Amino acid sequence: MRYRLELVLRSADGALQRAIGLVERRGFAPRAIEGAPDGADGCWRLRMTVESSRPPEPLRRLMQKNHDCLQVEITACP
Repeated sequence: MRYRLELVLRSADGALQRAIGLVERRGFAPRAIEGAPDGADGCWRLRMTVESSRPPEPLRRLMQKNHDCLQVEITACP
């Protein structure tokens, strides 16, 4: 099943690598990544499409614990 992750990341060295690594270690395969820095607060707005047979809730909880991740939303892709 495919899921879309909407992330807000701190603008810190390695934040994107840590987020992608966490997704991969939890058994989700990234299929598309797009994003850009937000000039207003200096954070990154990131949209990641991932694929896995695993449920997304444990991934969401782990992403919330990541100190670089300020906000995370996961929705199923149609």
